[in-house]
Amino acid sequence: MPSPTSESPRGSSRGKRAAERPPSRLRRSRKVGPTPIAPAAAPPGPTSVQAPGPQRPPEGPRRTLLIVCFAVLLLGTAALAWSAVNGVIRTSASLSSLGPAPGWLDGAGAVAVVTSLSWLLATRTAGRAVVSAGLALVLGVASLLIGGRILPTGAAVMTCVVGSVYAVMVTVPAVTWWKAVRETVVATLVAAVTALAAVGFEPTVAAERFDLVALMLALVLVFTIVYRLGAGLHGLGRRGLIIVAIGLAVLVATLAYAELLRRYGAQSFVSSILDFADATSARIGAFPRPLVVLLGIPAIVWGTHVRARRRQGWWVCAFGVAATVPLASGLVAPDSSYLEAALRGAYSLVLGLLVGYLVIRADLALTGPKGRGARRAEEAGPHRPEPSRFAEL
Repeated sequence: MPSPTSESPRGSSRGKRAAERPPSRLRRSRKVGPTPIAPAAAPPGPTSVQAPGPQRPPEGPRRTLLIVCFAVLLLGTAALAWSAVNGVIRTSASLSSLGPAPGWLDGAGAVAVVTSLSWLLATRTAGRAVVSAGLALVLGVASLLIGGRILPTGAAVMTCVVGSVYAVMVTVPAVTWWKAVRETVVATLVAAVTALAAVGFEPTVAAERFDLVALMLALVLVFTIVYRLGAGLHGLGRRGLIIVAIGLAVLVATLAYAELLRRYGAQSFVSSILDFADATSARIGAFPRPLVVLLGIPAIVWGTHVRARRRQGWWVCAFGVAATVPLASGLVAPDSSYLEAALRGAYSLVLGLLVGYLVIRADLALTGPKGRGARRAEEAGPHRPEPSRFAEL
């Protein structure tokens, strides 16, 4: 069938309608004509006006919100520290001049800390910060007003889980072992603040059951977050699968062995282990946590080191909650003191850093560049970028 020409009535009517049709909204701002030639760029002077470039959105939350959140966190930590010092040294002359701490101060400090940590965790993981912080505030206040055994214990578990997961999420990639040490210290400090907040709710718990429940919930939450950050299971690769399998094996073996030894171990063998732990505690003040030394701290050290090169390092960092959860729940046990918990955490941190150093050296020897010069060049080269410490991942 021949196409209509301009002489046919059909073609002329179509051309007439097209000519009379107003331009579309997308083309109204454009002018049909020859493309103008841009003049040469003149050097900027006092009277020259430059076109504004594309504005990049600010990285992370607004500075005002961060300042308010950290102010609440610091006030809550200060209230918890004052209550702790007031409980330990009641007869001190320096403390008597400050006066005794009110009975509600530790609870209010715990609510402030868990609310700010919930907001920071939701902001870091691209969640709804206002909803998370509001829910933590409501649950914390309800546990203080209603009291009992269930609500304060649940609030303490929630605090340990949120603080322990945020202690891992707040880390940034580390190119060298010393930078990995810095990130591990940051995670440990967050876990220490979480420990003060957890004991501020005054839960009624069995220490072993509390640690196990908090660890399982923290593992579920952190693996849910890391599943998105690490590009899912298909992004692991063979090496990542081996790493996750080894981490799970160490975690299950440590927990299962401790439980089996406690229930079904020979009395003489169990007594010898307990006697060794008691003798070590009597000499140096505390006994380090095996799970923290063998899995938790090395996972943070090695994971932050791997994240500087591959995002699959997030799967290694996920096992860092095996360190942050025991550190966050170290004060919950009724027979635990502040000094013993601090010494236990310090010993576990130092030994875990040494184990992490050995793991990094073994990893570089097997998969890294050969020679000191090649390693220095690799450290100075470009690495995998990540947002800043308080920005959204």
